[in-house]
Amino acid sequence: MNTPATPAAPACRDLGAVTRTRLTDPDAIRRAAQDRPRFDKAGLARPLFILAADHPARGAVAAGGNPTAMGDRHDLLARCVEALSRPGVDGFLGTPDLVEDLTLLGALDGKLVLGSMNRGGFPGATFELDDRFTGYDARGIAEAGLDGGKMLLRVDPADPGTADTLTATTRAVNELAERRLLALIEPFKSVRADGRVRNILEPDAQIWVNNIAAALGRTSAYTWLKVPVVPEMERMMASTTMPTLLLGGEGGGDTDAMYASWERALRIEHVRGLIIGRTMLFPSDGDVAGAVDTAVSLLGRGA
Repeated sequence: MNTPATPAAPACRDLGAVTRTRLTDPDAIRRAAQDRPRFDKAGLARPLFILAADHPARGAVAAGGNPTAMGDRHDLLARCVEALSRPGVDGFLGTPDLVEDLTLLGALDGKLVLGSMNRGGFPGATFELDDRFTGYDARGIAEAGLDGGKMLLRVDPADPGTADTLTATTRAVNELAERRLLALIEPFKSVRADGRVRNILEPDAQIWVNNIAAALGRTSAYTWLKVPVVPEMERMMASTTMPTLLLGGEGGGDTDAMYASWERALRIEHVRGLIIGRTMLFPSDGDVAGAVDTAVSLLGRGA
């Protein structure tokens, strides 16, 4: 078993220090990543709770009905730090800018950290489904000491951009597997209507795209899936043997129903936890700690 190292003092004690460090000692980011205590891989045997905050990199800053909720980076980082400090939070998913800020602050010590890879499919863009890899690549994930990478895969048979995204995702799966790093694929069947891309959140559509995602690359040994909660979850989840995490969406709806749907889905054996972002960071009542604690309690690991 890997025993986590004892955390050292963080490189930065506040957000102001993060900016000063970026200005005067940018190599501190590399040193902090190198020294960061790693996640104990024995923790993969339990259901996981991972905080996600990779949305702003593709211009998706809305949350909880506020169109710019995630646009204030200082506020977003403060919310991430609070959420990551709660008991039972295992990890973080983010782009390099956020991962590096949180590493400097010591908020990712001992956490499972996943790097977000393709963030180039900006909402509303004509090239949205040609979802370019503008974030981490496999080399960067390995050099930063992260545990794996995440790819968004929206498949629209009517959009030619999907072909390039499929090819790039396959390449990323291969390059992560070569380094024995987790490849987390978030697949959707998508359609474009009136210039907007919409994901089809129905069981048959998710079954179709799960099968496509699981087969990408020369090996699936390190592939996990990240999927939405849809009707008939048991039938949908029978489409794969991959370890799977549940995503949360934008939030702003009926929170009791949301938690209940997660709890039911978590009873499926190969659903291995939650990877939730906006609904935790921007809950309707403003209580980040309370939202995280409630979600963690669904895993049978209450705070």
